Amino acid sequence: MRFGILSTANIADGSVVPAIRATEHEVHAVASRNQERAAAFADRHDVPVVCDGYEALLDADVDAVYIPLPNALHAEWTCRAADAGLDVLCEKPLASDADEAVEVVQHCRNADVTLMEAFMYRYHPRTERAIEVADRHLGDVQHVHAAFNFPLPDRPGDVRLDPSLAGGALMDVGCYAVSAARQFQGEPLAADASVDDGRDSGVDTSIAGTLEFVDGATATVEASFETRTHQTYRVEGTDGWLEARDAFNPTSDDGTVLRWGTDGRTVEEEFDPIDQYRLEVEHFADCVESGEQPRTDGEEAVANMRAIDGLYEAARTDSSVSL
Repeated sequence: MRFGILSTANIADGSVVPAIRATEHEVHAVASRNQERAAAFADRHDVPVVCDGYEALLDADVDAVYIPLPNALHAEWTCRAADAGLDVLCEKPLASDADEAVEVVQHCRNADVTLMEAFMYRYHPRTERAIEVADRHLGDVQHVHAAFNFPLPDRPGDVRLDPSLAGGALMDVGCYAVSAARQFQGEPLAADASVDDGRDSGVDTSIAGTLEFVDGATATVEASFETRTHQTYRVEGTDGWLEARDAFNPTSDDGTVLRWGTDGRTVEEEFDPIDQYRLEVEHFADCVESGEQPRTDGEEAVANMRAIDGLYEAARTDSSVSL
């Protein structure tokens, strides 16, 4: 499969393009608003074609596109790629809100192309095992706590602090916490949240929220650009618990650990270091070839956005919001 890369964003530069190159697939073309930046990116990664703008990449003899553009541009360029007959691996979140995500999913369905949201943590073997452990050993899940915090450098022009580009801590990293809660508990029925704009940027730089599920189950989710790096989820069930640290983007050369307990015993399962971005790319390519729906398909993206919308609405109205 020949990939085109729409943007030279850091996530493409440092993680996804190296992951594609580690597979049997090829990075064939790259496009940026800045030709010099695109050319430098191409030199670093041995990309043969540098396109003069995003539109030109859609005609660059590629089979699929990877889209790491700012959040507010995901929907437009996903649909434009679909119109060009290209399969799409789009960074999370798929769209600026759930209604827009629904439109994107339908657009890709009408164009008969594969659409996958790039939630890389869902492809790590530890995540798959955690979901399995919760289902088999923990009984009824009563509570999940999930958090993704990191100190965002104060750089002018950062798209994550731009309200016109759908920035904010919840959209950037809180979406992982929401996704994790949903993997273990299903779809929330209500949301409550509070936010803080610690930099007067017009977006949330910190958010803390509560999601309510059937039978009184709850989840607390948090995200912040203002604290030390902290990635975790912990699941509490009627019969046991589990927890994962460095939960969404583990970088240790020593691998990762899943800890869980039930019936008075504690288990530690170790996982060798692995490139979850490579697994994500391989899953996407396999789905394109087989015609099967990806694990993080459009419907999953819509469901996650509905919960995110609910948290934002709850924070805006200072009240609990029914979902």
